[in-house]
Amino acid sequence: MPALAYCVDAAVAPPPGYVFAGDSSLPSSVLFSGGPPETTIFSSPDSPPTSENMSWSPPLSSSLYKIDGWGAPYFSVNGSGNMAVRPYGTATLPHQKIDLLKIVKKASDPICSGGLGLQLPLIVRFPDVLKNRLESLQSAFDYAIQSQGYGSHYQGVYPVKCNQDRFVVEDIVKFGSSFRFGLEAGSKPELLLAMSCLCKGNSDAFLVCNGFKDAEYISLALIARKLALNTVIVIEQEEEIDLVIDLSKRLFVRPVVGMRAKLRTKHSGHFGSTSGEKGKFGLTTTQILRVVRKLEQADMLDCLQLLHFHIGSQIPSTALLADGVGEAAQIYCELVRLGANMRVIDIGGGLGIDYDGSKSSDSELSVAYGLEEYAAAVVDAVRCVCDCRSVKHPIICSESGRAIVSRHSVLIFEAVSASSYEVPSMSSLELQYLVDGLTDEARVDYQNLSAAAYMGEYKTCLVYADQLKQRCVEKFKDGCLGMEQLAAVDGLCALVAKAVGELDSVRTYHVNLSIFTSIPDFWGIDQLFPIVPIHRLDQRPTVRGVLSDLTCDSDGKIDKFIGGESSLPLHELEGNGSLSGGGGGRYYLGMFLGGAYEEALGGVHNLFGGPSVIRVMQSDGPHSFAVTRTVPGPSCGDVLRVMQHEPELMFETLKHRAEEFGQEDDDGGEGIANSLAMSFRNMPYLASASSCCSETDYNGAVDSGAGDAEQWTYCYA
Repeated sequence: MPALAYCVDAAVAPPPGYVFAGDSSLPSSVLFSGGPPETTIFSSPDSPPTSENMSWSPPLSSSLYKIDGWGAPYFSVNGSGNMAVRPYGTATLPHQKIDLLKIVKKASDPICSGGLGLQLPLIVRFPDVLKNRLESLQSAFDYAIQSQGYGSHYQGVYPVKCNQDRFVVEDIVKFGSSFRFGLEAGSKPELLLAMSCLCKGNSDAFLVCNGFKDAEYISLALIARKLALNTVIVIEQEEEIDLVIDLSKRLFVRPVVGMRAKLRTKHSGHFGSTSGEKGKFGLTTTQILRVVRKLEQADMLDCLQLLHFHIGSQIPSTALLADGVGEAAQIYCELVRLGANMRVIDIGGGLGIDYDGSKSSDSELSVAYGLEEYAAAVVDAVRCVCDCRSVKHPIICSESGRAIVSRHSVLIFEAVSASSYEVPSMSSLELQYLVDGLTDEARVDYQNLSAAAYMGEYKTCLVYADQLKQRCVEKFKDGCLGMEQLAAVDGLCALVAKAVGELDSVRTYHVNLSIFTSIPDFWGIDQLFPIVPIHRLDQRPTVRGVLSDLTCDSDGKIDKFIGGESSLPLHELEGNGSLSGGGGGRYYLGMFLGGAYEEALGGVHNLFGGPSVIRVMQSDGPHSFAVTRTVPGPSCGDVLRVMQHEPELMFETLKHRAEEFGQEDDDGGEGIANSLAMSFRNMPYLASASSCCSETDYNGAVDSGAGDAEQWTYCYA
């Protein structure tokens, strides 16, 4: 008799077609074991072995989650099975590695226990990583320039649109001051913040003004020039040059002007859509010539000093990069021939990030080069064209925002529960009850299912089980079948699916997060980021799961992961993973490489605000890190204000309502008022019962944090 792991009717052999004729009685059910081999959580042929008896280790987790691919040189798994940060990249010494779980505990533990009382989700920033990225980019270009005998230098800018956070921008200006690193702005508020930050930077650092411009924008850029900031106004639309000429004369400012060229070179895919002849920004060759003539007529051709272009984000290969840079270098040389006082070639963004660790040019999630190859390709392409045209080598500028800030922060969030379908057991009496309640047509389906099970035809079993289920659903809709019988049919079909190895074993892990707020690019453009448990990596992940957020939206889930996976290897939650008690069952996940764009793009869907933020630097303390700044996430009151509500008036309305309906307690209604006030002050996310020692401690943490982000000046851990 074939193996099938559930109870079936195997009384008599069926006639052809499997339909039982006449009156058949159900004998005692027979329990079969075995069946097709069960699927495992490992899907790739080179994944670690899956024997239950095999011991697990951190290196196996590193391989499973491809951490060495996308994480090097900043992220790894330590010997304790926790994610570790290497703040200085390859130069990080063993004692300088930072355990990410220890940071989370420091941030989230209550103040009375020595923690900072912050609520998750949490963004952890690492300024040391940011500094290392800047220095690595500069070093790559310095080496390429020196090794190729290039006659000028590299001088980059950071496009603040990637992450406009005050402290991120200020850190970049400070860390890049020694090599004249500047900023790029694409709007009036971005220009204002760039002007302010660069007042403390290197006086030679560029302030590149991109984006659509009106008279106010251009006037602001000219004022920046008056303030001795090295400002360049990049012409994106032809009509902007008329405003620049007119306003510069009115303000008595000699501007430095750049032009953005539309190249023929472009790459395919989502990130290449902003390049090419039909790109959103830039001038055609015809428009470039008209702008040159206007500047010449205004006796301002010497003001034209920079050529800007953008092939597209995530340039997949150095071959495509060199092709685009070479084309732009030809335009640069032509502008020199036409009499412009050219000094700078701005190659824009495009320096890619390897999100999936594949180092492949065939994936939009990866690139087939590193910093050194990128810099060498750029320098070589410019040098070759300029040498052929006998043009002096220009300063090379780039706007590599994604490559600078993506790795500097990690988003930490918690899985609070996991749902899974428990396949019920079914006794012979329960089976008899089920069959007795079936209609004639459904009973035929059941008999066919029994016959297929008897013959060991697993796929046929699935067909008849599904047919039985659909027929019973229709009868339930017609009111001819009770809920108990429908549930029994569901259980029977699940038993069949499990027996033949077709039961969907993927679980849904509910996470304390809003995808729309914290990972908007996943929802908007299907951008994937590495997501990994930050602890328990010395244990085998035994289940696969998808992630479901807190929002009341069916799109609020993550069911695509790097490597082409539709689920993520995860661990069983300990103690049900509940927020209601303990803390030993907390299960933390980290999203990596999300330091660019996600914070600026996030909205307040369902009125979930942004995460708490903590700034961590490497130190010689016992845990190798020091907390230098904390910012609690927006409260319920904060996000209500975003939508023009007034929390103070709302509180008073609710308080009076409680008094009006006699909802006063022993302390004269103070209890209700305090509860309402606390709800307005707290973050919208789920809170753990163990996150505070007392109501006073918790309120103190919220109030002091919201009122003074400078409270934790320098906190060693």
